[in-house]
Amino acid sequence: MTQTKRELVEAALENKKIERVPVGFWFHFVENEDKADAFTDPTLSEKNIEGHRAFYEAFKPDFVKLMSDGYFIYPHPAFAAIHSAVDFGKLEPLGKDHPWIEKQVALVKELQKFIKREVFTFYNIFAPARVLEWSLPNYNKTLLGDFIAEDKAAVKRGLDVIAQDIATLAERIIQEGGADGIYFSVQNIDDSRITKDVYLDVFAPGEQKILQAANRANLNNVLHICGYDGHHNDLTWYVNYEVKAYNWAAIVENISLAEGKKIFGGKAVIGGFGNTVEDILAKGDEAAVKAETQRLLAEAGREGILLGADCTVPRGLALERLEWVRDAGKK
Repeated sequence: MTQTKRELVEAALENKKIERVPVGFWFHFVENEDKADAFTDPTLSEKNIEGHRAFYEAFKPDFVKLMSDGYFIYPHPAFAAIHSAVDFGKLEPLGKDHPWIEKQVALVKELQKFIKREVFTFYNIFAPARVLEWSLPNYNKTLLGDFIAEDKAAVKRGLDVIAQDIATLAERIIQEGGADGIYFSVQNIDDSRITKDVYLDVFAPGEQKILQAANRANLNNVLHICGYDGHHNDLTWYVNYEVKAYNWAAIVENISLAEGKKIFGGKAVIGGFGNTVEDILAKGDEAAVKAETQRLLAEAGREGILLGADCTVPRGLALERLEWVRDAGKK
């Protein structure tokens, strides 16, 4: 009996035997997604929805990462007045019914109208430290390290407040929006002062709070360790995060699916392909893409493996290239 796409992905997430390896890739559907603000331009949500619809109907992916384009910016009114760690520590939550949360729940509901739970869906959510990159007017790469040096306890309080709102979002996205889980994006901080010990003390508690909320709603959550623009991460910082599957920049980190599966204690893993215009997925011919697919599976096996990319794939990438991966994964 042929497994449905939901059955395929469920089995893969549980490291069970499957008829073929599930495949999922994703695009951004809004230009300048890190700066796009659906509050100032309501048409962005429509563009995002229509982008999902066109992609879903054309490719019929085995699972879908639902993009939060237009909502990267966390619109806290106090951000403009934050100039010190003490200011940051005085934040209060936006609240469970804030439009930033309500509109994203509405977005996911709208996307489910045409996906109809035919496949697993994971909504894109960012960790508090990543949210600050797009949302604090005076953000720079040394700001969090400077704030921690000034008043670590205040930074922890501020991050916890943001985490409360994101945790609410995560739980509601699943319970009310209908997503199967979240695709939770984290990243090592690009500051030598923020060591593993500092990260686990200051940043990890809020990230764990968000995952706990998501897990209360549904255990099918994915951790994405983002290697965007060549950013390197120590994957071991995240081995104790309670998620069903891990996705990281296999090409950027030079850590294969097989190696990552060992690092993460045998949990399911997603990815394998590079996501830039210079990688095989974008540049290789059909034979090269299919050969790379078969190489990845020969190395990693077929249980607990979902094929995808390091991160979002380039706009305009021909969908036939993604189909080559799926076709090669059947063999």
